[in-house]
Amino acid sequence: MGPFTTDYNHSHDAEPHIQRCKEMIKKYPQIKDLMGRNFNTIWYILGVVAMQFVIAYFVKDLAWYFVLAIAWCVGAFANHALFVLIHECTHNMVFKNRIANLWAGILCDLPNAFPSSAAFRKYHLKHHAFQGHYEIDADIPSRWEAKLIGNSFIGKSIWMLLFPVFQALRPPRLKEISFSNKWIWVNLLTVLVVDVAVFMLIGPMALVYLVGSFFFSVGLHPLGGRWIQEHYLVSAPQETYSYYGPLNKLAFNVGYHNEHHDFSYVPWNNLPKIKAIAPEYYDSLVSHNSWSKLAWQFLTDGDLSLFSRTLREDKGGLKVTKGDESDFFAGREMKEKNLVGA
Repeated sequence: MGPFTTDYNHSHDAEPHIQRCKEMIKKYPQIKDLMGRNFNTIWYILGVVAMQFVIAYFVKDLAWYFVLAIAWCVGAFANHALFVLIHECTHNMVFKNRIANLWAGILCDLPNAFPSSAAFRKYHLKHHAFQGHYEIDADIPSRWEAKLIGNSFIGKSIWMLLFPVFQALRPPRLKEISFSNKWIWVNLLTVLVVDVAVFMLIGPMALVYLVGSFFFSVGLHPLGGRWIQEHYLVSAPQETYSYYGPLNKLAFNVGYHNEHHDFSYVPWNNLPKIKAIAPEYYDSLVSHNSWSKLAWQFLTDGDLSLFSRTLREDKGGLKVTKGDESDFFAGREMKEKNLVGA
């Protein structure tokens, strides 16, 4: 193990996905048929949301340690699935109407105990448009964050455990993006009302279950390997990685991350079809088959840290805008749609 690296990897190239999208569409125009919306996603949203509240009701009289154990074993997978479904709503791949997708994302948020859908939409779409830009991409850990955590097992464990907290501290760094809008406050108020209702009508252990499910779904849990999988440089200079393991069945194919970045207007059910149509573009890339193994590798490998990410200055000719229209297709997604004629 070499000395702890205190800087990110820097690239002078444009992000790789738009060029690969262009090449693949030229070679396999049938990929355009995979683009669009999947209305049936709303039934999965309703089912998982209902399941979480039913479980919260049935654990209301259990001891806190049993509640947290159930949250770890069951609730984490349900809430993680809801985050993926929020992601589908963020890309407007459930309904044609933008407002309907916003409300569907907030519906996903109801069992999460903490509001995230509206903020995720704002920052995630910019992540697609400006991948690797420190002042714009909220997926990049802050410098102070990376220095604080370092490369120790304990530091990285704490970071994974408190991952939502560290994410919530990143927006002030993103000077080119205004944080507040009406949907942020609608999302906040809606989730807080539901939290109070759960506490008053069902009981405190029901809320403990939902809070535990939230933190385990994105934190120190095998599912936490997903956040490492997507863009941490386990095989530099490749900066985006897919996961092809069995948990995709419970996570609405969110592991197909290269495929998603290449074609961000393809819904979850069609992502595996991209790889099936054009395997030569993905079989040559490093990928992962176990989130658990990757999470352990991240925790124990001193060469991996929060600095194991790629930064770039090239914006690919796109401009950062703060209005609702940029929120609709996030620049890069609109560029993709224009490219393929979708």
